[in-house]
Amino acid sequence: MKFRIFSVVLSAVLVASLSLAQQAGDKSTQRIQKEVRHELLTLPYLGVFDNLAYRVDGSTVTLLGQVTRPTLKTDSERAVKSIEGVEKVDNQIEVLPPSSMDDQLRRRLYRAIYGYPSLQKYALGVQQPIRIIVKSGRVTLEGVVDSEADKNAAGIRANGVSGIFSVTNNLQVVKS
Repeated sequence: MKFRIFSVVLSAVLVASLSLAQQAGDKSTQRIQKEVRHELLTLPYLGVFDNLAYRVDGSTVTLLGQVTRPTLKTDSERAVKSIEGVEKVDNQIEVLPPSSMDDQLRRRLYRAIYGYPSLQKYALGVQQPIRIIVKSGRVTLEGVVDSEADKNAAGIRANGVSGIFSVTNNLQVVKS
């Protein structure tokens, strides 16, 4: 009988400790996510034509997205590796090929989107929330906007720029 009570108590203690360990792991993952986001957003050469994303799985961080400069890819990895608790960084960031045609499209797209009156509010601040990714004449809009109307306006403005083969509008609507 004592053995049975002991095993029940031991089982309860193990379940409780596993639950606490899982909660601690969740807090650790949340802390790492927050720090990764901060490190990526404060990179000095991150611009409106770059898109950085990440995924945290325990102590492993996977970097995703597209950048126009190879140094931004290496700077991102270096910044994330310095975070306490990160043991491995899987850098899957794509460096966009240099292209004068794409550079011209980027400038025209920026003016078309951020110069449009209802979208000018997104040009304020250091980090513009609408990311313009151009690869071989194909455009992808990434980021966040306040309303479905703003998402549609950005897509329409991008489609109106000549010389573009296609536009993919991945903007997310997030109420502030």
